[in-house]
Amino acid sequence: MNYALFHLVEFKMVKNRTESVERAMSILSAFTTHKPVMSLAELAEETGLYKSTILRLTNSMAIYGFIQRDDSGQFSVGPSVWRLGLIFRRDFKKREHVAPSLKILTEATGETASFYVRNGNERICLYRENSPNLLRFHVEEGMRLRLTTGASGMVLRHFSGEDVGDLSKFNKNGTVVSVGQTNPNISSIATPVFNSSGELVGALAVSGLVTRFDETARTSAIPLLESLARGLSSG
Repeated sequence: MNYALFHLVEFKMVKNRTESVERAMSILSAFTTHKPVMSLAELAEETGLYKSTILRLTNSMAIYGFIQRDDSGQFSVGPSVWRLGLIFRRDFKKREHVAPSLKILTEATGETASFYVRNGNERICLYRENSPNLLRFHVEEGMRLRLTTGASGMVLRHFSGEDVGDLSKFNKNGTVVSVGQTNPNISSIATPVFNSSGELVGALAVSGLVTRFDETARTSAIPLLESLARGLSSG
């Protein structure tokens, strides 16, 4: 095999490996809190992959504990996902450290308080305290949302070094307001949380119905939000 042909084959092998990883990740990403168990047909519908491809990939993923399949043929995530999740949470902020701040925010505002982290081009709700109101912005822990919308998305992008355009949207403490971006009926405020080295670890946010969490309510909540974020950053 000549040198040029060797590297062409090598490139194709690397490309195929990358595609296989992406397909495997799409299978894992298909599971949600609302759909923790799925059949082969459901996985095929969710991922757009052939059933034969799913079976081949899940057989390999099962060896490492990332996918499991019961006697009836139903798929679910395996224990390795939980293990990595524990590592991920430990690297950021522990629940017992963040939860009290979320509870304080929810009790003070009557709205949903959340702690978001960045994952590639998405933001993940790592922890949350839902509003007690029947009409509310309901967020599930583990929910993945676009990074390009919402106050928390703007904070995570800006303090990750991305160009978010008009910086006048941020106040001197890095807090930003969003109205109707993620959902036309929802408004939110978010501020950054850093680690002891000054590196961004997440965004602390409060979200609620626009009709209730209006400009007056948002302005009133910002000092408390920022105070709690500083506590998390120094804790």
